Amino acid sequence: MAIIGAKEEHVDPRLTRIAQADKKPWYQKPNLRFLYLILVPTGLGVEWTSGFDSSMMNSLQAVQSWVDYFDNPSSDRLGLLNAMYSLGALMAIPFIPTVSQYLGRRRTILLASLIMCMGAGLQAGSRNTDMFLASRWVLGFGIPFAIVNASSLIGELSYAKERPIMTSLFNASWFVGAIVAAGTTYGTFQMKSTWSWRLPSLLQLVPSFFQIAFMYWCPESPRWLISKDRGDEAFAILKKYHSEGADGDEFVRLEYAQIQSTIALEKEAAAKFVWADVVRDAPMRRRFTIAAIVGFFTQWSGNGLLSFYMKKILALVNITDNRTVQKIILSNTCWGFINAVPIALIAPRFPRRAMFLTCTIGTAVVYTVWTIASARAEIENSTRAAIPVLVFIFVYSPFYNIGWNALAYTYMVEIFPFQQRSKGIAVEQLTVRFAVFFNTYVNPIALDNIGWKYYIVYCVWILVEIATVYLLFPETHNRTLEELSFIFEGKAVQEKMQQNVDKVLEVELDAVQKPSSKDGVTTAEQRA
Repeated sequence: MAIIGAKEEHVDPRLTRIAQADKKPWYQKPNLRFLYLILVPTGLGVEWTSGFDSSMMNSLQAVQSWVDYFDNPSSDRLGLLNAMYSLGALMAIPFIPTVSQYLGRRRTILLASLIMCMGAGLQAGSRNTDMFLASRWVLGFGIPFAIVNASSLIGELSYAKERPIMTSLFNASWFVGAIVAAGTTYGTFQMKSTWSWRLPSLLQLVPSFFQIAFMYWCPESPRWLISKDRGDEAFAILKKYHSEGADGDEFVRLEYAQIQSTIALEKEAAAKFVWADVVRDAPMRRRFTIAAIVGFFTQWSGNGLLSFYMKKILALVNITDNRTVQKIILSNTCWGFINAVPIALIAPRFPRRAMFLTCTIGTAVVYTVWTIASARAEIENSTRAAIPVLVFIFVYSPFYNIGWNALAYTYMVEIFPFQQRSKGIAVEQLTVRFAVFFNTYVNPIALDNIGWKYYIVYCVWILVEIATVYLLFPETHNRTLEELSFIFEGKAVQEKMQQNVDKVLEVELDAVQKPSSKDGVTTAEQRA
């Protein structure tokens, strides 16, 4: 429980109990197995683009033909080339909730993927700095539409038992794109032609192509369908993918009833102006404050330095050979993936607050030792300090992944009800992009001017993160999305939701399941 703020209240976890009692694993359920496989390219694959972009821009700084083609970018110009991606994302965020609610999860992801394919094409064909900057803006404009809707779609389609793990794997997928980008630039950096950077730039469209190619087989979010009064289609999707375990029919009936009643209550309270919900009442203000904090912390925990400016970090400890830099970037990216995936499978099984505190305390310790080692390198003017710096660069990754990687989107999906979920993740993306824009623009300038002393800023800041997590973050572990929908609203609202659930179970499900043919198969089931 959070220390600051009203006490969180939970409804009777009837749905959670059914899911926990279901001992049949997902891979023995044919429909659910297919759903999770199709969510790999259509949902998890969105983060491949983010990982590819960060890793590619990190690696291109050690590609001589790119440096020469763009006239050896100064620190401020290099910062702008990186920050333009976040500027494009910032411009997109105000439109995300409206577009998402109008088009649905699937079609919004498709739209974003088309935008990013266009941006990758422009980037690969850039003839000057201005064109490269424009391509970065286009890529950045598309990515938040995809991230918000893909993370939501994964959470809203997954079975309750695997849902936290699936949403945790979303961020872990970042490393797939990052490894491909680091490996590609390592393979091309010695090419004398401009294809040494154009080829990696062009390959950035591949993840978006996967979404376009496979989205046909991915179902729409049942919650979005219910919000559009298409309950029969939503029930068919839930029945197809969530009824294969023990007490599957009962689970689907209760899940449908909870979604229906929760969305009905959300609509009653929703503000007419799309962004007015941010300040609507104390519970919503708390949710959006946490979303903004999570977004900022995911990018201001020191990871921005490693993601974009490894070459400058290594130069501070006298590692300057381009081939060595490329090897370290590739090795660290592969190590990130190796530890991120098992952490994403394990971290959701534990209380959220404990994992976030482990993450922040661990990164604070790592940054403190890293700062001391970098200081010794300058004082002694030797390469001996490079070894502990490299060690703690690698140690940083698992601590960061325990919280800000594995649980960021899991937490966002959990604390927001359906109607505000796209807005909540959009706010999280807003502060992510503000933080990244600041980091990518300011970090190279700060590193060039004050060197290792800049690390002290992060050492102090991470202490602020520890205090904030301890005081403000609520516990959401081991509950379904609907059971968490009114966690801050108090018992009166939750009792009203429970009453609505019972009414839906008694009245509305009969209409949804009404046979449309002699053999008793409903129209919705035929469509599914």
